[in-house]
Amino acid sequence: MTIRTVLIGLGWSGREIWLPRLLARDDYEVVAAVDPDPARRAAFTAATGRPAFAGVDGPLLADAGLALVAVPNHLHAPIAQSLLERGVATFVEKPVCLSTAEANALAAAEQAGGGPLLAGSASRYRADVAELVRLVPELGRLRNVDLAWERARGVPQARGWFTNRAQSGGGVLVDLGWHLLDVLEEVVGPVSFDQVTATASDDHVNDPRWSAAWRHDLPATDIQVDVEDTVRGFLVADTGLSVGLRASWATHSATHDVTTIRVEGSEGTATLRTTFGFSPNREPRPRIVTVRRGQVGEVPVPVEPIGTEYDRQLDDILRRLSDPSSRGLAIAGVRRIVTTIEAMYASAARPPVPAASIATAGVTS
Repeated sequence: MTIRTVLIGLGWSGREIWLPRLLARDDYEVVAAVDPDPARRAAFTAATGRPAFAGVDGPLLADAGLALVAVPNHLHAPIAQSLLERGVATFVEKPVCLSTAEANALAAAEQAGGGPLLAGSASRYRADVAELVRLVPELGRLRNVDLAWERARGVPQARGWFTNRAQSGGGVLVDLGWHLLDVLEEVVGPVSFDQVTATASDDHVNDPRWSAAWRHDLPATDIQVDVEDTVRGFLVADTGLSVGLRASWATHSATHDVTTIRVEGSEGTATLRTTFGFSPNREPRPRIVTVRRGQVGEVPVPVEPIGTEYDRQLDDILRRLSDPSSRGLAIAGVRRIVTTIEAMYASAARPPVPAASIATAGVTS
């Protein structure tokens, strides 16, 4: 089976992640692209010999088996909704949407049009994550999971749309945090939280010295920068599971980019230390360390080329397109993630309670 695919968005993600992988496969055929930028459209056509269009209107999607949406965040839900309402199978890069209201609209569009929504978040397809998931049953009843993704220097497209809330929907929480919350569900299963607290800061996002040089972003613009570069949260599910989450685009505490997932259960702990994403400033190799009754062990973890998880996700898209029962599953997970992100932002926006008020709470004269 070959999936006739329209690539929507020729920015960094479309050009660097998806287009080369789609072109390298026999089971996908890129039949067209969509991007508002004439130069990008011309470059795509020159490289592939395929047409490129300024918008998704018109007949170009009539015989497409898949639309792959890789546009700026604020356009994800509107474009996906339009496609789904027309019955087009639609894969949307993370963040799939930016609010529960958008999630509800996508769910309605998927149901009305009949085409499946597929959610993009490639980190769960990593081999080291799969090895960690394999160990989880051995840890007993799960008590806590700590998730962290910290870059030493990695603010994406500083002063571009990535750092403008109106276009991105948020900062590092929407970017790296979405991956962490998605991997959490791969590790522990579907989870919702009834207690959420978080803090956010923006110490580095306005300083170009902290930008991600490896992304090869376009020159900076004068767009307003109003997102966080660091977020810290603590979440509690109604099952009693607690989750710590920490994400940073830039930090003084790391010399390279590190992703850590620590799973603690009644029978032991397992900690994966690796690097998600494409940064070359990464861990030398992924490692999983276990501790049980004071005994420390290391589990062999396969080392694979950077970006392999995206190829594996394309394999999964094929499986889901051929399985009618997968319809509705992606949006359910998307709704849980975006609800958690909204709750973390709401908590981070609350002013702190003065220490004096805490000390005298409940005290009467």
